[in-house]
Amino acid sequence: MQDFTKYITDFFTCSSADVAQWFTFDPKSPILFNTALFLGLFLIFYPIYILTLRLKTYHLRNLYVFLFSLFFYYKSSGHYFGLLLLSGVIDYNLAKLLYEEKLQSFRKFYLVLSVVLNLGFLGYFKYSNFLIDNYNQWFEGNLAFQDIILPVGISFYTFQSMSYIIDIYRREITPTKNILDYMFFVSFFPQLVAGPIVRASEFLPQIYKKITLNSSDLNHALFLIIGGLIKKTVVSDFISLNFVDRVFDSPSSYTAFENLLASYGYAIQIYCDFSGYSDMAIGIALLMGFRLSVNFRTPYKSASITEFWRRWHISLSTWLRDYLYISMGGNRKGKFRMYFNLFMTMLLGGLWHGASWKFVIWGVLHGLALVVERLFKNVLHLPKNSFVRVVQVLLTFHFVVFCWIFFRAKDFETAFELIGNIGQLQWNPEQYLVILEGYRNVMLVMLFGFLWHFLPSRWSDGLKQAFGYLPIAGKALILAAVFWLVYASSSEGPQPFIYFQF
Repeated sequence: MQDFTKYITDFFTCSSADVAQWFTFDPKSPILFNTALFLGLFLIFYPIYILTLRLKTYHLRNLYVFLFSLFFYYKSSGHYFGLLLLSGVIDYNLAKLLYEEKLQSFRKFYLVLSVVLNLGFLGYFKYSNFLIDNYNQWFEGNLAFQDIILPVGISFYTFQSMSYIIDIYRREITPTKNILDYMFFVSFFPQLVAGPIVRASEFLPQIYKKITLNSSDLNHALFLIIGGLIKKTVVSDFISLNFVDRVFDSPSSYTAFENLLASYGYAIQIYCDFSGYSDMAIGIALLMGFRLSVNFRTPYKSASITEFWRRWHISLSTWLRDYLYISMGGNRKGKFRMYFNLFMTMLLGGLWHGASWKFVIWGVLHGLALVVERLFKNVLHLPKNSFVRVVQVLLTFHFVVFCWIFFRAKDFETAFELIGNIGQLQWNPEQYLVILEGYRNVMLVMLFGFLWHFLPSRWSDGLKQAFGYLPIAGKALILAAVFWLVYASSSEGPQPFIYFQF
């Protein structure tokens, strides 16, 4: 507790040089939700934000939040905040032209131009060196790699901006009243750098309403933020630094059982990392009076891959469904075309995650699984009981874990090395017990993570309700204890969120 108190005390009693560092970008220390810098800045930002809610007009509130969001993105990505502004200005004006245009051919032209520009920005920063590398390998070329840094969150705000103009093209929404409202939507800092991907249809109406904060929303917001911090730092980072990273870096240096445990470890690590970020983003937005959709619904409880994608990264899976799968024809052009559209949607979804063939394979595996499930949906009629459900959940979970190996491994060689090691697993309870004892703390944290994930929803609701009944002093005490736990377990400093790289 002493170290954390000193950290916060230093924040508020720092020199002018330290203050200057708050306003400059440090690529080695980008701002994260789980850093003291963000906590300090938010504690300054939030009281002023509450004062803006008392104004009769929402414009000053939106301007204030937009400027803070821009500063937040600068602290995350440096001068690339200019790219966010540029793409925002382009998309706002193209959407406005599209909405006012009467001729369908010109409307389609503005839409295509916007999509091409957005995907062009995304493709340049994310896939240039990937394409150069493949060209050099396939055609024995010698093109030089470009010195390109991927702007944090570009995949998220690009998809968000594209959904805005596509919805206007489909006449499902109308444009924002002015460019500030649009920039507020596309740059809203809680979900800017790692989602969830927010739809204009659900978010824009909220920015024009008078915001009222009630105790129920504040309690829920704090509950989400506390849970997100624990998931990210206490579970995900601890497992990663003390076990998973080491095994995945050199699988053959560890036993087959350790390779298997690392695979399970990464499954709960990536869930706690990404769902933890989503919980914090949703919680911070709720503290400000804005409601964002749930992004995770305990995905490892899924009894099929179809169900998994209804529970995992929901904002991305629904985006891919509504703007890619349906745009390709969905299930309206026959069964073969439906299977093809389903497969291609997941393949491109895999490529969205990163410029690497291993992400493509990850998407292909999930795409094939979805196609197979759809093929046999009306053929296999399994009895509906608890035993069958448990078997389905176990099979689905292990397929997802298998696919995560390709997602996590640094290359195919490492992935197949780890899979090959697991394939050599032999029944040896004595060795298992020695290994489990050697990694006792890591195993306890992993067990805690899985138990938390598989906790019945009524128990989670009960915990949230109990937290709401606590007096303010009790909530403050829990929040302080969580921050102490976060910093006590962060021996190597705050770790970036996994999805920052996407």
